[in-house]
Amino acid sequence: MNVSQLINLRDISFANNPISSINLTGLNQITRIELGGTQISSMNFSEIPLLQYIICNNCPLNTIDLSNNHDFREIVCNDSPLLESVFMKNGNNNAIYATGSGLRYVCADQSEIENGRIYLPPTTILNSYCSFVPGGIFYTIQGNNKFDANNDGCDASDISLSNLRFNITNGTVDGTVISNASGNYSISVQSGTHTLTPILENPEYFNITPSMLDITFPTQASPFTQNFCVNANGVHPDMEISLLPIEAERPGFDALYKLIYKNKGNTTQSGSVTLTFDDAVLDFVVSNPATSNQALNTLSWDFTNLQPFQTREITLTLNVNSPTETPAVNNGDILNYTATITSAAIDETPNDNTFTLNQTVVNSFDPNDKTCLEGVTIAPGEVGKYVHYLIRFENNGTANAQNIVVKDMIDTNKFDISSLVPIKGSHSFVTNITSGNKVEFIFENINLPFDDANNDGYVAFKIKTKPTLVVGNTFSNSASIYFDYNFPIVTNTATTTIAALSNQDFNFATYFMLYPNPVNDILNIETKQTIEVSSINIYNQLGQLVVVVPNAQNISKVDVSNLPSGNYFIKINSDKGTSNTKFIKQ
Repeated sequence: MNVSQLINLRDISFANNPISSINLTGLNQITRIELGGTQISSMNFSEIPLLQYIICNNCPLNTIDLSNNHDFREIVCNDSPLLESVFMKNGNNNAIYATGSGLRYVCADQSEIENGRIYLPPTTILNSYCSFVPGGIFYTIQGNNKFDANNDGCDASDISLSNLRFNITNGTVDGTVISNASGNYSISVQSGTHTLTPILENPEYFNITPSMLDITFPTQASPFTQNFCVNANGVHPDMEISLLPIEAERPGFDALYKLIYKNKGNTTQSGSVTLTFDDAVLDFVVSNPATSNQALNTLSWDFTNLQPFQTREITLTLNVNSPTETPAVNNGDILNYTATITSAAIDETPNDNTFTLNQTVVNSFDPNDKTCLEGVTIAPGEVGKYVHYLIRFENNGTANAQNIVVKDMIDTNKFDISSLVPIKGSHSFVTNITSGNKVEFIFENINLPFDDANNDGYVAFKIKTKPTLVVGNTFSNSASIYFDYNFPIVTNTATTTIAALSNQDFNFATYFMLYPNPVNDILNIETKQTIEVSSINIYNQLGQLVVVVPNAQNISKVDVSNLPSGNYFIKINSDKGTSNTKFIKQ
């Protein structure tokens, strides 16, 4: 049917008409169209820019795309089993009624997902991830962030500043965007005046230019480019290290790890990274870069010229003993690792120069999971400090995943969301924080393969707990992983309890004698009764783990000569539970 001459037509109905195609070219005034009972299976609605209403009950349409219909209001498309997808992310608050349809996916603006009139079959996937810019007309602020090492102004030769946090507000709506690892950022906004403020993890270490930016759209042309330049304020040596278990630890199999170390201070540093573990149950296979030194229970790597804001990684593979080897490793065993980073400079925050990982051995695992790397308990002295999370994902589909979003709803009663810092991802990503507590790690155009050798990914971040938490409190976290237009995969919930070191299962003096106390170098542990010791941990007064002795069945001496003078707890884990006592290091 050709109605192209009716140029002033505003309302048109083809209901219960066996037509299969129509030509609406040039009919720019149409606001309402009814297609129910027709044979029309496809239609380009972008040709009708003022369209507001669609009635398509019992209609063979397969896809309805309203992305360019910025005045649209309502779609009613019930009892349409052939309808598979609706794209109505267009910057307007739309309503959709599509019960009794075969609708598989709806993409909508976040505001209408949260507050709109949306009536869909229970099996329909609803999100805003068909694109990663606002619906409707939007404007872009973009740029690159650099560290000016020579104090001569930022230029192309300066190092990029990764994961710079930007807070943005229009006076009503607030949000946060964290740039990618290359230092590039792109922020899409709607019309109005917006204030963009860069936020540094250690603002006292640096100066940043500009310190803030006010910009009004559409007065300002889009895209608007603003680079940010950072230089040192004083001298502040400060490095950190973390250890990520990229793969699960299984008896008899290789396990992959990444040591991530970063210069978060403002001076270039050189030094070494060390990893200690139990050589009796773990065999070193390979690392990239190669080790600088290898000794019993210890691997080390030297590094030079680590610039401010620069992050480097060491990838290594360890082989886990099988249940038939001696000593055996079985499901449920806990293997302990300690990573340290050192340099000649005195670090301003030495606590994050050491990272302890206590990993549980498993026989099988869910490839889409979440782990608190501090474990299932932390000491009271760690409250208010950073905890680290690792989210792993795997494409188990039958095609490459073009886009992946990891969504994490943060409990702001337990966590300080303003402290969140991305650490590392398997692929390039950006981080958005909206609605006060919704964190989205967006892997746009990741194209993650589905073959088993290449279908894995991960993202790691750190966040501070609230300082108001007390002994006995727990904090939990889970994530939803979106692969393109599929239902999200919800990870396990990682729960951690704040537990005092004084909690113990038996009296220490009943089974052990500890001497000398005070001690200078060697701490002797004498067993009084039959007990099977599994591991020994030593903590400082802040509850920080400073010495780990894994697989300590035959250990009767612990070298504490490198510990600073002070008071410590020694905790012994055994077949009878755990117990601890205090000692003094002179």
